[in-house]
Amino acid sequence: MNMNSYPPPSDRDRQTKQPAAKGKRTHQVSQTTPKPHPRLARSPRAATAMEVKPHTARALVGRLRAAAAACDAAAAVAAIRLASKDDPEIRAPLADAGAVPLLAAQLAGPSAAAGVDAAAALLNISISAREQLASAPGLLDALTAALRTDAAHHAAATVHSLLCAEAHRAAIGARRPLLAALVALLRARPSTRAAKDALKALFGVALYPPNRATLVSLGAVQALFALVMTDGRHGIVEDATAVVAQVAGCAECLEAFRWVSGVRILLDLVEPGGAETERVRENAAAALLNLVVAGGEPAVAEVLAVGGAEETVRELAEDSAASPRGKAKAEALLRALEGAARRREHRLADFLNGLVQSDPYISSPASASTHG
Repeated sequence: MNMNSYPPPSDRDRQTKQPAAKGKRTHQVSQTTPKPHPRLARSPRAATAMEVKPHTARALVGRLRAAAAACDAAAAVAAIRLASKDDPEIRAPLADAGAVPLLAAQLAGPSAAAGVDAAAALLNISISAREQLASAPGLLDALTAALRTDAAHHAAATVHSLLCAEAHRAAIGARRPLLAALVALLRARPSTRAAKDALKALFGVALYPPNRATLVSLGAVQALFALVMTDGRHGIVEDATAVVAQVAGCAECLEAFRWVSGVRILLDLVEPGGAETERVRENAAAALLNLVVAGGEPAVAEVLAVGGAEETVRELAEDSAASPRGKAKAEALLRALEGAARRREHRLADFLNGLVQSDPYISSPASASTHG
């Protein structure tokens, strides 16, 4: 409903008072017009401003369309980037006017500067018009190409923005080249900003469980642990371990963890003083828990094979200074490890008892006699 269509109150709607005739008693009924709701009572200036937005958007897009046809779109793209940054209310009108496919075409164009501006403009527009971006033909392919250019950080941030909507995670996860480009961006050791944007995008991808096995097959586990072990930039290890915790929630990742000694690395981070921040410690505990839940007995055995694993996890569970989230993850992991250890002991005892009963030449420890 168009709120601007409400007419202003007329004179007859206003409260009026008629003088009473002399000598007669009269009963006056007060007729008061209710005040319009503040959101409905828009001033003519506000209404005019709202009408200007689509007109401005169409003018900007028209300029870009003409400039693109003349192979000189840099200035027009820069103008759209600036408008979408300074005026949040023009972002949706830009998408409605057809800016998205035109900007996407500039991502892999001849001008590197225009590609960066186009990626930044798409990121800005995605904040207010996520659905228009997600449904634009060829956009994901264009973003995939942009991840290998100077516009990588804006492209990765745009992918992350689209992944904020749960409905898009399956479709984006099905784009194997796009996921491979994100993993390759991490391996290339980009700027801190690009690395963080790529990690956020991968985190969004991994939130959809069927995508995790794809990430494992693309080498994401190796790339993530390489960052954990060697990247000292602020916040990178926190974000990398957060992605590891999500990817660990699939059975396929256990073998990948073995290749990089992932369990031992995570246990080192769980130890007191082993992680730079408390969040890294939490993420490491969450990764181990997800690994055990997804991998079952083989994953539990992998954790228990590391010397002192139970004690390390118990220290976090009993650490009064640890965060509630970290303690909860450690407590759940400890229950899983202790339960598996008890089951293993019972199986060993059953095996030994069966062996004693089946072989008369073997005496059980309880019934063995001692000879002087």
